[in-house]
Amino acid sequence: MNISEQTDSAYENCLRYAREAKVILLHPQSRLRSLIVARLLADRGVSTFYYPLDVDDINLRSFLAGIMGSLARQHVTFGRQMNVLPARLLEDPYKHLDAILRTFIAELTEMADGEFWLVLDEFDRADLADDVLRFVERLSHLAPDHCKILLNGRTLPRLPWLSMIAKRHAVMLRDSHVVREDIYSNHNADGASLKALSLGPGYVFLDDYLIDRWEGHLPRLLLFFALDRPKVTRNQICETFWTKLKIEQAVNVFHVTKRRLHKAVGMDVLAHQGAFYRIDRERRYYFDAFEFVEGLLEARYGEPKDPFALWQRVAELYRGPYLQGHSDRWILERREAYQIAYVEALENIADIWESRASYELALRTLTRAVDTDFSRDKIHLKLLRLYVKLGRPAEAVAHFSQLERWAKENKAPLSGQIRQLYSDITA
Repeated sequence: MNISEQTDSAYENCLRYAREAKVILLHPQSRLRSLIVARLLADRGVSTFYYPLDVDDINLRSFLAGIMGSLARQHVTFGRQMNVLPARLLEDPYKHLDAILRTFIAELTEMADGEFWLVLDEFDRADLADDVLRFVERLSHLAPDHCKILLNGRTLPRLPWLSMIAKRHAVMLRDSHVVREDIYSNHNADGASLKALSLGPGYVFLDDYLIDRWEGHLPRLLLFFALDRPKVTRNQICETFWTKLKIEQAVNVFHVTKRRLHKAVGMDVLAHQGAFYRIDRERRYYFDAFEFVEGLLEARYGEPKDPFALWQRVAELYRGPYLQGHSDRWILERREAYQIAYVEALENIADIWESRASYELALRTLTRAVDTDFSRDKIHLKLLRLYVKLGRPAEAVAHFSQLERWAKENKAPLSGQIRQLYSDITA
């Protein structure tokens, strides 16, 4: 296959995976990164807006000035709302991030009626810009569904890729293929002495013994926070854990917390490399979220010999909500993502049970899914249909009544399909 054919294949896969994910990362190791971007820009059938980060985009203020000017040249009405914001907001945009985001997203929403792409090229220039990365992270979640965000650069952006991938929010592409393992270039080590289990209460084991002497909960959470991303900065850690402290105080508390972490695990597990901190690559460790996400990716995009066993393994790894018992904002964001993925695994397990005519097992599995996330119309629809298939219409009616009460309390409309099925059952 020549380079043109390889590029065609990679580009078509990029468009295909974008149908289910909002963020597409062209992995730094992809040889065809620039060619895929060029194809996207040249494709007249795709609406694309392009911004290559500038060398001056080292903070959110400069980034916003650059992207606003660039998008205004590409779309005649862009900037209509951003440019009338009070000057104090744009002078210190990170301090007023919510207002800036709302306005920027309103601008994006009006850029096109149908699907369009926002390409952020040379994204590695934001490596040190914590505020730019936070803006893009939140933008990726809040932007309209018809906006696809493509990130391209020479390094892996410091975003929470594990949870973003888990909820089908993001996908990493290396040329034509989805990256399915070694996501942060660090495999789970076989026979690792240090094991961090985030799915559940957040247990950490050393040589199979539970570590329970942390001198507070922050050292343990710091370990999970560092595992969560490819690498982090000290300011990023301080802003997450000690938002109300002045930066000098926060830095002091961080160093105390880091020493307590190293004391608890018996090793200097958090390594300082240049401007960044990351889990020391020389240390042998296991992180359950790596296995969970890699299992998801293999089940979704691989060709496993036994999909049922793979989905079951994913479900088994979910021992409970992410870092159960804690309510920090970053934890709640991850918790939602992993819960979505767990329900996806249960749904696939139930489908396989049903295809094997094991209806009671399918019903039991769907019940677990509903108990985990009661808001999923699709799961309720499958559950109601299964009750009908089993000849248990009374239980279907009872479940619908429960669902209707929940919808009323949460002001969540029920789908037409569910209401139609209920009408058919009670006819």
